[in-house]
Amino acid sequence: MRFIDECELEVEAGAGGNGKIAFRREKYVPFGGPAGGDGGRGGDVIVVADSGLLTLYDLEHTRCIRAERGVDGQGKDCYGKAGKDVTVRVPPGTEIIDAETNRKLCDMTEPGTPFVVARGGKGGRGNKHFATSVERAPRRAEPGEPGERRLLRLELKVMADVGLLGFPNVGKSTFIRAVSRARPKVADYPFTTLEPHLGVVTLGHSESSLGPSFVVADIPGLIPGASSGAGLGIRFLKHLERTRVLLHLVTITDEPGRSPLADYHVLRKELSAFSPELAERPEIVALSKADLPEAREAYAQLKPEFDALGVECHLVSAATHAGVAALLAALAKHVFVTPARAPADHMPPSNSPPSPSKS
Repeated sequence: MRFIDECELEVEAGAGGNGKIAFRREKYVPFGGPAGGDGGRGGDVIVVADSGLLTLYDLEHTRCIRAERGVDGQGKDCYGKAGKDVTVRVPPGTEIIDAETNRKLCDMTEPGTPFVVARGGKGGRGNKHFATSVERAPRRAEPGEPGERRLLRLELKVMADVGLLGFPNVGKSTFIRAVSRARPKVADYPFTTLEPHLGVVTLGHSESSLGPSFVVADIPGLIPGASSGAGLGIRFLKHLERTRVLLHLVTITDEPGRSPLADYHVLRKELSAFSPELAERPEIVALSKADLPEAREAYAQLKPEFDALGVECHLVSAATHAGVAALLAALAKHVFVTPARAPADHMPPSNSPPSPSKS
């Protein structure tokens, strides 16, 4: 299944049923009064976050979702049945945006919490509601109100505590495979990772118990100009917005103009260009391939330089797991003291379906 993190979706709530014009027709009851029932309320379109979903793939080719129309009122004071609601399930972390006004309606962060994106129309009143002392037999009723209609843009931003970023082919996928059960593709060429991968890291686990855990997000490699769309660009930088701490993975390379410190500054520049708030997150730098002598020699020179910048730097090896435990412990300190992040205009899903039963 392909990873889809953005799509547009048209939703239309059900219209209300029409009110009825009817009169009592019973034996021995001359001049029976009005008895037209009300129309039923239209169904709502409701969005719910489902923890079993990881992508918007199921909605990518869905053009429109419509709720059921309310049933018209009937004679003998019979009210029409309400239309059925329609539930749309999305992955946690999905933002619901009105595509026409570009206003965020909701941020679906809590699994199981509903949000009404389009409300059904109210049913029309039957003619019995229009009877007065002057007009005893009204011949008018109300039509049902139309349901709300919206064009939505759904944007998925993965829910993770640690954002793992670095240049292509620095070993991010290998690292996340070493510290979790996530199994992203690993190969010796750039842009092996084409979509975010989430891995759950458990600390201090044993056969008898499990320790605390946090989620690491591995995003595709960044290159200079990523904030402007170069490479895989801005499409995946947004998946870092919910993280509590950033982990920069750097490595030694023979490419001209490349060095671990230079790579770090390039990544910092792209983060600042994309989101100044994101660039202020706590961060840790890890130099990979600690099993190689040249990496250990480079780390001895790099450590004082990163210390001068006030950035914590670790030497790790995904192959031998050297330094991995210390790095995870350092990440955990930030994860468990830093509050969860959300966009500045975060709106909690408070618009839940109405509690009283619909008529």
